[in-house]
This record gives sequence, C-alpha cells and structure tokens, in this order.
Amino acid sequence: MPIQKILLVDDSKTELYHLSDVLGKRGYKVRTAENADDAMRHLAEDKPDLILMDVVMPGQNGFQLTRTITRDPRWSAVPVIMCTSKNQETDKVWGMRQGARDYIVKPVNTEELVTKIKAFD
Repeated sequence: MPIQKILLVDDSKTELYHLSDVLGKRGYKVRTAENADDAMRHLAEDKPDLILMDVVMPGQNGFQLTRTITRDPRWSAVPVIMCTSKNQETDKVWGMRQGARDYIVKPVNTEELVTKIKAFD
C-alpha cells in the first residue's frame, strides 16, 4: 500500500512548516503534531501511513513516543522514521530499538527523505 498520509511530529513550527511544504508538494497528505499528546490525538482520529518523529520535544520525547506507538497493536504496523538533529550512532541505535524503522538527521536532505518514505510503499 503506497504511503499517502504522514503524521509529522515536531515541536518546531519552522520544521513543521518546512517539512509539510516539501511533502505536500510531492502529493502527501500531512498532519502535524507539536507534542506527544497532539500526536496521540491525531493517531486516534485518523491512522497515518507513516510517522516522521522528532526526538527532542517537551514532555514525552520522540524515543518514548515511538516506543508507545510501535508497541500498541493499533499502530504497530505504522512505520516510524526518526527525524532529528541527534546525530550520534548511539541515538540511531536507541531510536531503532524503540521501534523506529529508519532514521534521518536534520537538516533534512529532501531527496533522501522522500527516498526513505518511498521505501515503505
């Protein structure tokens, strides 16, 4: 099933705007959430095909939220791509252990991001 609906979770309005614009221009339907509570509300309303997840956020961080989502049977099939400025190998390994299916470092290379998303089609 091709990826059409993406949930973008990031506490930066600038990042949300930029990535929404980039993905929207490529035909994806993007919903945004600025924190874990927003993300969970969006998940309950309309299950996305893929989630792009920041790590550093107030309250529950992206690692914790990814673990919560990927261990819940309702959403465990939804791939999560960590999209973060945390660029250490240990961060990537930890993100994948929490259930992320891929990891991309900010600033995001648009073509690399689209390639990673299309890998789940």
